Amino acid sequence: MHEVLHRNIYLVKEHVGMFKAANNYDIYDPDSEVIIMECREERLGILTKILRFTDFKRMTPFDIRISTPEGQQIVRVKRGISLFLSEVQVLDESDRVIGFFKQKFLSIGGAFTVLDANETPVCELKGKWTGWDFKFLYGETELAHVTKKWAGIGKELFTSADNYVLQISDSVPADNVARQLILAAVMCIDMVLKE
Repeated sequence: MHEVLHRNIYLVKEHVGMFKAANNYDIYDPDSEVIIMECREERLGILTKILRFTDFKRMTPFDIRISTPEGQQIVRVKRGISLFLSEVQVLDESDRVIGFFKQKFLSIGGAFTVLDANETPVCELKGKWTGWDFKFLYGETELAHVTKKWAGIGKELFTSADNYVLQISDSVPADNVARQLILAAVMCIDMVLKE
């Protein structure tokens, strides 16, 4: 696992554009405000691009690669066409399956189960219907928190509605696969739950 995943706080900024079909993000170190990871959706077919501008956007497939600025893959997130509930596949730096996300039926605010490669639950992602606030919970224990509220050093850089902060608990070991799965899940919140 890449050492960039040993951190506990990440600032995520979505690329904005008038006619953008792809989902692209930059992930920053909150202390230095330097880009430490890039999240890119590079393999979009023409039909997918067209459907991204319609009401079928939530159903379109995606293949997102999270890498270092130098291009080393950290994690990859894939989903085929989704007609009702999403099932997302997560791959490691060598394109080996390390887990899945399964969207929950009729959840208020949005939720999905984060599973490891053996489909054993790692945690649950639960959101609030009142806003952009998500928690990764294992039972009652919070493993990570994603929100658009940030009052730290990067406050001025991260002020638009397309930016948020991921905070992973110290209780999640530095080399635990849960860190890769949580980071991958954060990239899916917009595409699976909030579109």
